[in-house]
Amino acid sequence: MVYKTHGTCSQLISFELEDGKIHNVSFTGGCNGNLKGISALVEGMDAKEAIAKLEGIQCGFKNTSCPDQLAKALKQAL
Repeated sequence: MVYKTHGTCSQLISFELEDGKIHNVSFTGGCNGNLKGISALVEGMDAKEAIAKLEGIQCGFKNTSCPDQLAKALKQAL
């Protein structure tokens, strides 16, 4: 799935879901090192667990973040 982000430095998130597990997450744009870290941490994780952990995280004064946008994308995919 490819998800267009809103309100973040990254523009797109792509990922795959297999049996509710997250695979091959990649962000376009944003803070490269941090987003590679998030991608590595959620690899193989249950999508619902990732949503619970990432949803609502804010970046600075923004009311969203790249992790929050990933949670939104996962919710949409489920």
